[in-house]
Amino acid sequence: MASLQIFLSVVFVVRNQASELEKMLVDAAAVIRSLVNDYEIIVVDNASSDDSIAVLKALTGESGLPNLQIFSLIKEVDADSASWVGVENALGDYVAVADNTIGNIDFLPTMIARAVAGADVVFAKNKVKQPVSLGYRISFAVFNSLYKRFNGIDLAKEAPLYRILSKPVVNFILQHPRPALTYRHLPATGGFSKANLEYSAPSKNMRIEKNLAEGFDRGVRLIVSTTRAPMRLVTWLLMIGAGLNLLYSVYIILIAIFQQNIAPGWVTLSLQQSGMFFLTSLMLIVLGEYVSHIVDQNNEGPTYHVAQEFTSAVMTRRDKLNIESASPLPAGLLTEEKF
Repeated sequence: MASLQIFLSVVFVVRNQASELEKMLVDAAAVIRSLVNDYEIIVVDNASSDDSIAVLKALTGESGLPNLQIFSLIKEVDADSASWVGVENALGDYVAVADNTIGNIDFLPTMIARAVAGADVVFAKNKVKQPVSLGYRISFAVFNSLYKRFNGIDLAKEAPLYRILSKPVVNFILQHPRPALTYRHLPATGGFSKANLEYSAPSKNMRIEKNLAEGFDRGVRLIVSTTRAPMRLVTWLLMIGAGLNLLYSVYIILIAIFQQNIAPGWVTLSLQQSGMFFLTSLMLIVLGEYVSHIVDQNNEGPTYHVAQEFTSAVMTRRDKLNIESASPLPAGLLTEEKF
């Protein structure tokens, strides 16, 4: 493939991979240099506890790799939020988020070719499944089926983590009040032209663990914050409950009219209870709609905090800027002319 006249940003999310970082980034830089005429590599360190930061600082030195940008997070966050840190700070015409579980970006040339050909979003799904626990697999299958039912999108097939986004897509996500949470699905549901590709690569980074509790928490927040379907279900149940209580009130009145032997106080007590349940259901319906509106209008706040930010001492794109260093003017030109 000939070198493309574009600026490409490639995002890597790493955690406790100090021994692998240099080779991974050197290999990535070699692949990217052969694809485009200008690039940057963004590394998001997801709160590593090993020597990853020291290795990254060395790689950004004078004798290190050019065009590196490093973002070190204070605490570990989920993969989507960590990826969004890199995407949010990317400067490229296209932003690629690497599948760090395979340890290479060999499939990137195919993806960038589809992007340049006109796809605003390019998704790449690995046909080789990463090993996870049975509980996580079952939970994800249940969550994915619910999300597909509510939002009409299969996150595993239609919105994998490995992707390329054009700048308009990134700007579109930035307009959302909670981009870090919705970054995973918005490109697939925003109406942009997209391409879904598949590749096969064995997972090399076996230390990336899937936390079932955190995954469940994020799944619930994602469903609740990105679709009104759960709230609509509650509203419908409340409406059914209110209707049944209303019918029960009619039944009580009919019994009072046509039945002779009724226990004293049964009619008034039953009407009181059914009326209270009816009014309670109506109040909860209104409250649910109000809460749904508030959720749509408000944001919980940032989902990550950057502890350190540093870049390579050598940035090749600076040499390509149309700027010249200012030289001292001749002394004669500094004197004011008098007429």
